[in-house]
Amino acid sequence: MRKLIGFGILGVGVLTGCGTPQEQCINRETREIRHLQDMLDEIEGNLARGYAYEDYDVPMTRWEQCGTDVIRRGNGTVIEKPRMCLEDYTVTRTREVAIDPVSERRKRDGLRDKIDELTPAANAAIRACKAAYPEE
Repeated sequence: MRKLIGFGILGVGVLTGCGTPQEQCINRETREIRHLQDMLDEIEGNLARGYAYEDYDVPMTRWEQCGTDVIRRGNGTVIEKPRMCLEDYTVTRTREVAIDPVSERRKRDGLRDKIDELTPAANAAIRACKAAYPEE
């Protein structure tokens, strides 16, 4: 039952920021449970793989054009030459990291319990939104 409710709620999540007043109401009222479901999906994926993914930033430097230099020759010709500068930027990469399966299962179970606890209130909120903002 949890999965069916979760998919219904996730479908509404796509409508964030737009949609009918009913959809906006449902989105607002189910934000917390959708967030918990996203976390649960990540943990279940980690357990299935046996590892997690971690993002990390790598600082890098590259040459970029940062202006032009004007050169005037004796014969009157003008040349615009690009000026190059070193610019810093960051690349985000992903790596695999080890997990503690016991800890991940504990987190998974806690999230499932919390979702089960919040589901009746979320369903009631969805019904209230549908009553307050009926659609044809």
